Amino acid sequence: MAIAELTPPQIASRPEVALAAMQVVYKRPEALTEAYTHYCPGCSHGVIHRLIAEVIDELGIRERTIAVAPVGCAVLAYEYFTVDAAEAAHGRAPAMATGIKRVLPDRIVFTYQGDGDLASIGTNEIVHACARGELLTVIFVNNSLYGMTGGQMAPTTLPGQVTTSSPYGRDIRQQGWPLHITEMLAMMPGVAYAARRSTHAPAEIRKAKKAIELAFRAQIEGLGLGIVEILSSCPTNWGLSPMEALAFVRDKMVPVYPLGDFKVHQALAARA
Repeated sequence: MAIAELTPPQIASRPEVALAAMQVVYKRPEALTEAYTHYCPGCSHGVIHRLIAEVIDELGIRERTIAVAPVGCAVLAYEYFTVDAAEAAHGRAPAMATGIKRVLPDRIVFTYQGDGDLASIGTNEIVHACARGELLTVIFVNNSLYGMTGGQMAPTTLPGQVTTSSPYGRDIRQQGWPLHITEMLAMMPGVAYAARRSTHAPAEIRKAKKAIELAFRAQIEGLGLGIVEILSSCPTNWGLSPMEALAFVRDKMVPVYPLGDFKVHQALAARA
């Protein structure tokens, strides 16, 4: 008798039939390895890794994708993806990715960078990659400080935010205002897609995945560089619990770094 002809009680009474009748709705993406995480409890990097892997699978590009890892908390990002990867010097991921893409133009190349890596040490590299309109996808993780090296102030640190190098809070009279990198880059003609998303709630995580997809499509369709900034929690360096850290993103970071699309190429508009 076919499974479709069985009644629910009959299926429930036979475990092997019940298992066969199950429909898989959620599983580990093929682009994600089974490596144990090295990230702190409550850190959003793992969520973002998962989103990238899901997008790679759904676009069918795993066999031709190359990742470029940064220096920072995600220095071991290459251990989490079943794609070819390279490690760049601190801040130089866009330069390395440019070289890879130009030598292997049929590959899909993405960088994964933190705010210290991209917005401080690597500002020059990302600005000029955008100026050239390199066909790259950039995932920019903003947790408002230098995570790996001890929680020092970064260009993205919030006004008044306490860090290990600003124990009295960021003083805008001394250190200036936070950099809004994504809005700045969105103004450049070589950028096809620029957006900011967050990981502080399930609905925002879903929006982040869609933005990552569009950033990859910008490269696949030859439109220009795509960048997605993602606000990420850092419970360890913020001195908060994981739940408190998510609330910090929602209540403190989002007002300073508003979420949304800052540039969408007309060829992507229908998908946004």
